[in-house]
Amino acid sequence: MLNTIFSTLAAADPSQHVWNHVFWKSEGGYWLWSGNQGNLVLSAIILIFGMSWVAKHVKTGDISTDGSGAYVTKNKFAHMIEVMCIYLRDEVAQPLLHDRTAKLMPFLWTVFFFILVNNLLGLVPIMDVLHLLVPAWKAGHMTPIGGTATQNIWVTGVLATIAAIVFNLAAIKRLGVGGYFGHMTGGAPWFVAWMIFILEFMGQIVIKPVALAIRLFANMTAGHILLATLIGFVGVVWHESFIIKGPVTIISVVGAFAILILEIFVAFLQAFIFMFLTAVFISLMDHHDEHGHEHEHDHASSHEHAHA
Repeated sequence: MLNTIFSTLAAADPSQHVWNHVFWKSEGGYWLWSGNQGNLVLSAIILIFGMSWVAKHVKTGDISTDGSGAYVTKNKFAHMIEVMCIYLRDEVAQPLLHDRTAKLMPFLWTVFFFILVNNLLGLVPIMDVLHLLVPAWKAGHMTPIGGTATQNIWVTGVLATIAAIVFNLAAIKRLGVGGYFGHMTGGAPWFVAWMIFILEFMGQIVIKPVALAIRLFANMTAGHILLATLIGFVGVVWHESFIIKGPVTIISVVGAFAILILEIFVAFLQAFIFMFLTAVFISLMDHHDEHGHEHEHDHASSHEHAHA
C-alpha cells in the first residue's frame, strides 16, 4: 500500500497532479467528461446547498428575550459568511458602484464564492485518492473528478467572458449605446479620438477579459505545481537510504505545509481580485461627473445642517 502511495506522489511530471484529465471520450475523440468538469459540478452543488443552508441560518433572535443579541447571527459559520458578504458589499463594491451596488452584488458574490470554492477544491487531492483506489484510472491518466478547475484556461476564459458581458452590458445600460461608444473617446479632439477609441474598445472587449483569465489561470497553476513538486520529493526518495530519505522528507513536508498555507491565502486573494477587478471595470464605464455631483451634494448637505 505504501509503495502505491509513494508511486502516486512521485509522478514523473508534477503537473499531472494539476492538469485536467479526461474520463470519458466520444468515438471521435471529443472529451465528454473530465476531472475539471467533476470539480465544477461539485462546486456548484456545494454552493447551491451550502449557501442555501447559510441563508437559512443567517437569522437573528427575539429582541424581547435576547436584547442586543437579537442582531447577531446565531450560527458561527453562517456569521462568517455573512461578514464576508457584507465586507465585499460595503467596503469593496459600494465605493465603486454606488447606486448600482444592490443590483450587481448577487453577480459579484457568485463570482467570488464560485472561484473561491474551486480554488480550494484544487488543494484537495481528490484525483490522487481516486488513483489510489482505482489503479487503472492512474494508468490511463483518467479521473471523473479532481484537478484544479480554475487552473484550466478554458474555465477562467469562460469566467472572464461572462464578466466582460456583464460589465459591458452594465455600461450600455448606464450610458446608452451612444454614450457607451462616446465614453471611449474621453472627449479628445477628433484627430486622436479614433486612436483612443480603438484602444479603449479593444481594452473593453479583449484586453480586460484576457487579463482576468490569465491572472487567475497563472496564479493557480504556479502555486499548485509547486505544492505538487514538494510533495513529490517524498515519493522520489522513499526508497533511498534513511540518510537521504529522512532530511528530504522533513524538508519537503515542512515546505509543502508552508506552501499549502500560502495557497489557501492565494485562493481567497485570487477570488477577491477577480471580483474586485470586475467591479472596477464596471465603475470605469460610468458618468465622469457622477462622483463630482455626489461630492457637491454631500458638501451642500453638510452646509445646510451646519446652518440649521
